[in-house]
Amino acid sequence: MIGYTARRVASLVPVWLGITLIAFALNAITPGDPARIILEQRSAEAPSQAEVEALREELGLTDPLPVRFARYVGHAATGDLGTSYRTGQPVLSELARRFVVTLQVAVPALVLALALSIPLGVVAASRRNTPVDHVSRLGALVGASVPSFWLAYLLILWLSVGLGLLPVAGRGSWRHLMLPSVTLALGAAAGIARLTRASVLEVLSEEYVRTARAMGVPRRVVLFRHALKNALIPVVTLAGLRFGYLLGGAVIVETVFAWPGLGKHVVDAIHDRDYPTVQGFVLFIGTVFVFVNLAVDALYVRLDPRVRLADRGPGVAA
Repeated sequence: MIGYTARRVASLVPVWLGITLIAFALNAITPGDPARIILEQRSAEAPSQAEVEALREELGLTDPLPVRFARYVGHAATGDLGTSYRTGQPVLSELARRFVVTLQVAVPALVLALALSIPLGVVAASRRNTPVDHVSRLGALVGASVPSFWLAYLLILWLSVGLGLLPVAGRGSWRHLMLPSVTLALGAAAGIARLTRASVLEVLSEEYVRTARAMGVPRRVVLFRHALKNALIPVVTLAGLRFGYLLGGAVIVETVFAWPGLGKHVVDAIHDRDYPTVQGFVLFIGTVFVFVNLAVDALYVRLDPRVRLADRGPGVAA
């Protein structure tokens, strides 16, 4: 397991370098002179050309692009993602602070989504073409089709404005977590439920499942002990991708509920042309996705040891 994880980590290094190149290119091709933007935000008066050129020299913007990219990679590897134009604070510390705030919404949303979707998908598959299956499929289809901002406004109108049970927006207590978490969870649960149903149906058609049934193994034992474990592999993949999306900052939901997480932070940075923050966000969230995928790969091995054998190549024993 340790060797497998080490090989996976080594294989992620080129991926991280690719993300770094994209983040660097994003800043390089964006119109506008960073030196001029910084000076304009420091003073109400328009900067002179001499001041702009001096700051460009100080920031290293006059160096060739390969030199600037190598310097950026070196700084990023040590955790230096630059300084925010707006606040003058290190970009990484600001992103990390907002990331913790986003985690407070994303983790409950993922837990709720899994708690709803996996049982729903299993029940729908085990009751195929029954009213339970039709209702669950319709609910999943509606959940996947409804835009998150519209669902957010519906929940606000119903639970906050109509019943007065929960606050409309902001951050403070656990009650502020409810609406954004439920909004994110319902969207994620719809896709996971549909995939769980399809995956369980596929596994139930396997020969070993039919053999177990022919030997008189109870239906519940076949479903939960033998079929569900194998059916969860594609579900884990989708859940990992959804979690990465939630950690990236569900921009619309955070904006609707005024939740000060990563999504709202990067939207504000785009409005203020705070390029280092946007650039740092791309690299930061790309790195998060890399580690989420690594965790998903490690979970694969726990669910199906054949993944480790396939990674070592044919003819190699575990």
